Amino acid sequence: MIRIPIRERPNWEQKAAEYGFKFHTMYGEKYWDETAYYQFTLAQIENDLEQPTEEIHQMCLHVVDRVVNSEPLLQRFKIPQAHWDLVRDSWQSREPSLYSRLDFVYDGKNPAKLLENNADTPTSLYETGFWQWLWLENNVDARQLPRHADQFNILQEKLVNRFIELQAHNPDTVLHLACCRDSEEDRGTVQYLQDCAEEAGITCCFIYMDDIGVDAQGRFTDLDDQLIQWLFKLYPWEFMLQEDFAQYLSTSQTRWLEPAWKTILSNKALLPLLWQMFPEHPNLLPAYFSEAEAKATLLHGYVKKPLFSREGANITLVQGKDAVLQSDGPYGEEGFIYQALNPLPAFGDNYTLIGSWLIDNQAAGISIREDRSLITRDLSRFMPHVIVD
Repeated sequence: MIRIPIRERPNWEQKAAEYGFKFHTMYGEKYWDETAYYQFTLAQIENDLEQPTEEIHQMCLHVVDRVVNSEPLLQRFKIPQAHWDLVRDSWQSREPSLYSRLDFVYDGKNPAKLLENNADTPTSLYETGFWQWLWLENNVDARQLPRHADQFNILQEKLVNRFIELQAHNPDTVLHLACCRDSEEDRGTVQYLQDCAEEAGITCCFIYMDDIGVDAQGRFTDLDDQLIQWLFKLYPWEFMLQEDFAQYLSTSQTRWLEPAWKTILSNKALLPLLWQMFPEHPNLLPAYFSEAEAKATLLHGYVKKPLFSREGANITLVQGKDAVLQSDGPYGEEGFIYQALNPLPAFGDNYTLIGSWLIDNQAAGISIREDRSLITRDLSRFMPHVIVD
């Protein structure tokens, strides 16, 4: 795994406009960065990332099964008691899922270590599945990369195929797709998923979350008063369960992507439970619910993470008795977990995070984010990658 500088494509911003990539720059900061790329060997991809991704995913599903059958654990995951049956029934009926992303610390030499599971509302799909592949094709054609250069990236193909499978469970049903307003990134992610669903032959309809209504029978409706029978929502379950409309979630008869059981996988409480159930696993970091236990056990330091944190918010890195780095944000009232400090690898002045994607249960590609900070945030740069042997 090495970081290699490369010339930017001379027309990439124009090409981004043509393909609807509107969030390549956000708040004046470059988000998409093609001044360098990361190079892997095939063995690194297959043995160090692909195989552990699928294994850890299965381990995470064992955690879900344990949590839904334990009231104390449902409480520890801060799932409102009024919705325990919703989450439990979602799992026991095996409601199908679409996608997930596991985030790893990986330096190309040592085993990849799981940092968290983005199983409910992961973004950077478009950049991974389409845009970085287009970057690869363009640079191979321009002879900036060797002809045999490849990429671990079958995300778009697997998304389309997964939508075909899901449609079999929802024949002749419109798929509504929703996100919040005022986020180009979220809107771009949902549009990409809509494109993949339509390629699979599904009729789609976009709606903003705040435009969803409720009819007299407690069913969700769109702006045309059509029933929302099947909905992909880029809106976290932990928020959904706190909203005023949460009282209708069980009675609405809406089928959800992602299903309600994903609220367990996207919760940081997953991490100490994984460590309890699979201690010393080479791809896990020690993690605890108690800060006292973390201080006594994790002598090299630990990371304090809120249960519901997203985009690197409210993270604290602790070494010895001191907090060496903190990020702000709106989370923390729900409680924290404490995970062993295993800093991201440094490539020059850049700290690098690997996101490994799953479609249903299968590894489907990787995305790379880098930052000059050890905490990866929403504006951390997205970098392309290649496989060269």
